[in-house]
Amino acid sequence: MYLSTQWLAASGAAFRAQVGRSGVAGLRHYNAAFCEWGEGPPLVLVPGLAGGLELLGPLARLLARHYHVISFQLRGEDDCFALRRRFDRADLVNDLAEFIDWRGLERPALFGVSFGGVLALEYAARYPRRIQALGLQGVGSRFERGLVQRVASLVLSGYPLPTNSPFVNQFFNLLFGGKPQRSLFEFVTRQCWQTDQSVMAHRLRLLDRLDLTERLARVTTPTLVLAGDRDLLVSAKSLDGLRRGLPRAQVESLDGCGHLAFVTHPQRVAERIQAFLEGTDQEDCL
Repeated sequence: MYLSTQWLAASGAAFRAQVGRSGVAGLRHYNAAFCEWGEGPPLVLVPGLAGGLELLGPLARLLARHYHVISFQLRGEDDCFALRRRFDRADLVNDLAEFIDWRGLERPALFGVSFGGVLALEYAARYPRRIQALGLQGVGSRFERGLVQRVASLVLSGYPLPTNSPFVNQFFNLLFGGKPQRSLFEFVTRQCWQTDQSVMAHRLRLLDRLDLTERLARVTTPTLVLAGDRDLLVSAKSLDGLRRGLPRAQVESLDGCGHLAFVTHPQRVAERIQAFLEGTDQEDCL
């Protein structure tokens, strides 16, 4: 039993989703690995800046009890050479739209975290009638480059780092919103380093001067905004921009949570998502 506990902690298996149905979607510009779990109404999870869909494992495991959860790898996640061909946020939103069409999903619910939340929000602004509901965590109306973001962008862009960089590990540590258990910290940093450093830097650059304020009114879909009260990357002003700009926004605070709430407190996030989606189902029936 002791060895099994050690192995779970060392491998990160304790935080991964159960074995799902995996495959590869042949999209126009890349082959997107994807995974699906559970049965029920479709719910697409859009991963963040680093860590890929595997970092969503703790949340996917819980949501799969009630939903058909689907997630896919963003462009560049499994192939850093994709950066040789220039692409921007609009291209990544096109990838998301193409994947949803390729999978044959009609008005799924969409939930995005951090960088993936930006893509989900832009998708909802572009195609408000193609999703049933929208959920966001770790997202504001604009990207405000504070000291943490500036240093991370500079270092990732300009310096080759080892795969276990103390600097970047410390950066991820700031995103927890508190000191995590050792095994969870190791799972997150190990998983984030599966994303190539150049890809992380590119995605950070795609957030430069981000301001979604003008497009928020187009998001007519019921929207849940979850915000950790210890999230260093989303300011109160930026969060208030979402609250005022989204016509059907429901903003909820996650006490004691940081930017990585979907990993550190997946049970609370999953419960909020489920309650929100059940509420939108009842609205549709009225």
